[in-house]
Amino acid sequence: MAGNRNQQKMVRHTLRTVFDFNISDFNVQGKAFGSEDLQSCVRRGVIHILDDATIETMKVRYAEKKQHEEALRQAEAVADGEAVDWQEVQRQWDEYYAQHPE
Repeated sequence: MAGNRNQQKMVRHTLRTVFDFNISDFNVQGKAFGSEDLQSCVRRGVIHILDDATIETMKVRYAEKKQHEEALRQAEAVADGEAVDWQEVQRQWDEYYAQHPE
């Protein structure tokens, strides 16, 4: 990988955070992962290079999945008494004050 140490760190950070790609999933511990290694992984079908439209679709699906999982986690926490359903509290509050105006 070209560039100084800080530039290399930024490339790895971008790969991890933007593309969810961890070089450590593909290289030998302690061995540098270079362009030849990347090309080898692509040829073997271990790594797939995706077009921008596919990446965007995957990001949307990933965000939807995270949102769904968070909603399930929140519902479970409310059911277990570990959290308060503030939307339900707000609904009850609004209903009460609609019936009892000042």
